[in-house]
Amino acid sequence: MNRHIKKISNFAMVGSMGALVIATLTGCGGDAPKEAPKAEEKPAIQKEGATVTIEEKPVGTFKIVDEIPSVTSRVILRDVNGTEKILSQAEIDKLVKEEEAKVDAGTSNLTKAPEEVASSGGLGLAGTLMASMAAGMLGAALMNKLSNNQNYQQNRRTSYRSPATYSRSQNSFSKARAANSASKSSSSPKKSGFFSNKKSSTSSRSSSFGG
Repeated sequence: MNRHIKKISNFAMVGSMGALVIATLTGCGGDAPKEAPKAEEKPAIQKEGATVTIEEKPVGTFKIVDEIPSVTSRVILRDVNGTEKILSQAEIDKLVKEEEAKVDAGTSNLTKAPEEVASSGGLGLAGTLMASMAAGMLGAALMNKLSNNQNYQQNRRTSYRSPATYSRSQNSFSKARAANSASKSSSSPKKSGFFSNKKSSTSSRSSSFGG
């Protein structure tokens, strides 16, 4: 009789230990799914990507005549005859490199007083390109050097064909940033009630086993 009681006691102990292990594993597992995996985001406008049209008129004088937000940056050059050409990345890199060397040497029109720039014929093609909204993507290192330069900030405005062109560009980019921020906010993952409820119910089960 005592032997049967001992067996029953052993089975009861094993059963209790198994239940405790299951409760522990369940309690640990409840913390794992804190949030759903992020969905793949659509391409967003970053560092002021833009499609920029620069017009040469007269020869050697360049102005930004159109500018719209885009995911990547593209530069369209319109010469004095009205012929348009899309600059290659190699051509853009060359212009940026040349202008950066001028900035380092202190000879770039980008950093000169606006009055001096106006009397010398403007910013030039490279300078006009770096005054556009695409500058952040096309020449990030150079933009870091220019970001706190007051003359550069003033020369940016005069690089556009007219104040209206500048205002139109600023408005379109402000709207693009607002839309982009709203899109990111709506697509950000949120913790579901299912996971939070599961966690709390699991915790209560664990405490009851432990008690």
